[in-house]
Amino acid sequence: MKEAVELILKKLVREADAVDVREIERDRSTTVIEVRVAQTDVGKVIGRQGRTVKALRSLLHAAGQKHNRRYVLDIVEE
Repeated sequence: MKEAVELILKKLVREADAVDVREIERDRSTTVIEVRVAQTDVGKVIGRQGRTVKALRSLLHAAGQKHNRRYVLDIVEE
């Protein structure tokens, strides 16, 4: 799942080299996907009124249903 999120984000942002995606197992059925992008690209990842990040979370939800897992997408700002 990490690779899919990373591919989508790299196509979305200007600074593709700054994209960092990490998968963290919270428990047996939950995985947290942490996303770090350049400060200038945070707005693009979130989108207008959060539409882009909401769409990514919807994709993760659908994929999670197929694999009997729960994926949580977090955007980490530094």
